[in-house]
Amino acid sequence: MRSFIVSGIFIATLAGACGSNTSPDSSNAVSDAGSASDASTTTNANDASTSSDASIATDSGVDAGDQVAALLALTSSCNQISDGLFALNAGDTPTVPICGLKNAVFWKADMDIDCDGKQTTQCNSAADPDYQNSTAAVDSMGNALDAANLPYVVVPGKSTRFDSAAAGLAHGSVILVLYNHQIEYAVFGDVGPSADIGEASYATAVGLGINPNPKTGGEDAADVLYVAFTGTTAVASPIENHAQAVSVGEARLKELLGL
Repeated sequence: MRSFIVSGIFIATLAGACGSNTSPDSSNAVSDAGSASDASTTTNANDASTSSDASIATDSGVDAGDQVAALLALTSSCNQISDGLFALNAGDTPTVPICGLKNAVFWKADMDIDCDGKQTTQCNSAADPDYQNSTAAVDSMGNALDAANLPYVVVPGKSTRFDSAAAGLAHGSVILVLYNHQIEYAVFGDVGPSADIGEASYATAVGLGINPNPKTGGEDAADVLYVAFTGTTAVASPIENHAQAVSVGEARLKELLGL
């Protein structure tokens, strides 16, 4: 019996490893697209340690480990919706498709560390030679996101290969990140190169037990599952409220699994 962590809580699971991707017919486009404008507003940000993080499987009657197993089974094959593949790093051979589910898209990739946004002790030009003081998404005050404290995911930029907006994603859309049977709920917070995939904020790595150092950390293997929920009901507002992202993510995961 293995164990995994949901935002710091150990829970037993029998979940197996995620299967490899295939690329069947890409005709089933992802639906339920929408903007972030009508998402509900909650209290102030950085409430990341609230008890909602640990409630992934309380009222459904389904054990959290069973939810992870079901999610791994659901994403073990790929209905490819991207018009081409993505590389894990610049210059690599493209191998990663973006796949479609009902009201969600997913990909399995590595995790590079994004430290862009608010300057902090962890994220600055000395700590990260590629540091930028801005992010594609901004918080409710119009400021760059705080990579050191807010779990967010970098989504590939718009191209003929993939258009996140057309797929139903907006800044603030909740993205479930699964690694080593651990779940972290993040938000769509930054945009990366259009040909590369597999990057998340310093705080996302910390939540999953991955080395968050932007120079030496991250996860090189394509062992990280990213499930991005689509449509207006998937948007956390304000974007910097992690507790809101957790609440939205838990609800959308149950919908995805039919619980």
